[in-house]
Amino acid sequence: MEKRNLGVNGPEIGAIGFGAMSFSDMYGPTNETESHAILDACRDLGVTHLDTANVYGMGKSENAIGTYLKANPGARREFIIATKASITRDPDGNRSFDNSAEHLEAELDKSLKRLGVECVDLFYAHRRDPRFTPEETAANLGRLVQKGKTRAIGLSEVAPSTLRRALKAFPITAVQSEYSLSTRFADLGLVQACAELGVALVAFSPVGRSLLTDHPIPRERIPSLPFLADNPRFMEPNLTENLNILEGFRNLAAEMGTTAAGLANAWLLSRGSHVIPIPGTRSVNHLRECISGASLSLTEADLDRLETALPVGWAHGDRYSDAQWIGPERYC
Repeated sequence: MEKRNLGVNGPEIGAIGFGAMSFSDMYGPTNETESHAILDACRDLGVTHLDTANVYGMGKSENAIGTYLKANPGARREFIIATKASITRDPDGNRSFDNSAEHLEAELDKSLKRLGVECVDLFYAHRRDPRFTPEETAANLGRLVQKGKTRAIGLSEVAPSTLRRALKAFPITAVQSEYSLSTRFADLGLVQACAELGVALVAFSPVGRSLLTDHPIPRERIPSLPFLADNPRFMEPNLTENLNILEGFRNLAAEMGTTAAGLANAWLLSRGSHVIPIPGTRSVNHLRECISGASLSLTEADLDRLETALPVGWAHGDRYSDAQWIGPERYC
């Protein structure tokens, strides 16, 4: 697989990584055996960057990686592992955020234990806590580099202005953001800022939570998946409108001799050498479809056809509901 750097001074990784939210039950039930099969496939396919978080299944995702590393001692040297913290719940069960030095270190310590490692390669503040300035959050994260608990730090779902301020306090290796053919707000500043500053843009949900694949999650399953059941793009009449539009995209992928997922990831790779998609899946076959995007070289004519099939703003419905929007920074 093509190689890219995780940040201008960061380690070399496969151009497409893996988003291990799929190791929780976010998009359907899974188990450790299935998760381990995915990690075996990652090693076979050259996928070397794993992205997880403490809240993915409340530790389930990290535990699955940890047990795999324990059963395969040599695998730790092959993977660049990232995890995240800062999302919490207040006494009433409402989502809140904590970027304090004490919270971030305590949660990272728990993550290290679940992963079975002494140090991760990248540690993100999962959301910005408005009680702290960007400089303060970066400094709090930076202390964990100085203590040897993470090799680098990152920010998730932040505005370009937050990134610029954070960099004044400590080097930022990566910013994680939703970015795909269906969610393109990152093109309005974040893609450009990361390129200018030598920061990796790690693109999560690169296949639009299954919409940008040949087999989107069946509508009958959506009510059983709390996140999608409340997501505007998966609610009617938006869902039907989106699926109808995407028929043209799937047909285009077939005409180009690839899969929809492969084409979606190839489009992201074309957006800049600093962009790193991290698709997630519970299926080895679907992982292969996603990774096939790394072998596609899109011409200007190909990109023009993609723009015709899925012009900017094509999606019906916001990417998040009002409740899901709590935390991510809106900047345009």
